[in-house]
Amino acid sequence: MTHKLLLVDDEEQVLEFMAPFLRQEGYEIVTANTGKEALRKAAETQPSLVVLDWMLPEMSGLDVCRELRKNSRVGIIMVTAKSEETDKIIGLEVGADDYLAKPFSLRELLARIRSLLRRMEGGEPAAQLMERGELTISEEKYRVWKRGEEIPLTPTEFKMLLTLAAKPGIVYSRLQLLQAALEDDFLNDERTVDAHISKIRKKIEDDPANPIFVQTVYGFGYRFGERS
Repeated sequence: MTHKLLLVDDEEQVLEFMAPFLRQEGYEIVTANTGKEALRKAAETQPSLVVLDWMLPEMSGLDVCRELRKNSRVGIIMVTAKSEETDKIIGLEVGADDYLAKPFSLRELLARIRSLLRRMEGGEPAAQLMERGELTISEEKYRVWKRGEEIPLTPTEFKMLLTLAAKPGIVYSRLQLLQAALEDDFLNDERTVDAHISKIRKKIEDDPANPIFVQTVYGFGYRFGERS
């Protein structure tokens, strides 16, 4: 299967830096220079993954990310010169799956793309649906329902939730969750797990401030509630 990538950057030289290399790696490439153009092309071409620059004319990459997340599960890698942890958290909070700071190498970009696509494609088919209280989880289809209503999760969010739900009551450290979600790649930013957990709670908990499903174990990490 040939994956289609949408590369979004207002600097043409950056697109010329990325596009030929990724085409050589077998990807179909679509490009955009502005936020509005990115949304239009995403709707027209339905890419598997978007490499999205933070700073764009007309509307920012963060706003583009928010719009994409309203009705799409497309993989999103935010690319930016911003490197502070708070900036990474903001990107993840609005729905990005991964974060790549400039300058970066083409090999690192390729590794991130491959890692995210693997997460989106999932693992081996599950024998049956996983029932956890009001939640139903399909590992095979990468889908989650609560009281019969589907809950849209990003690939990273799904992997973290699946890891926790598979073994209720077992405590996982941030590093363990990061390893499960990113498949041992780029294990250098454990605090981003908190941003993903926050997003998961907002989507699946009746009261995110008092979670039943994804619980914090202070000083250790997170667990899935045994009575959920």
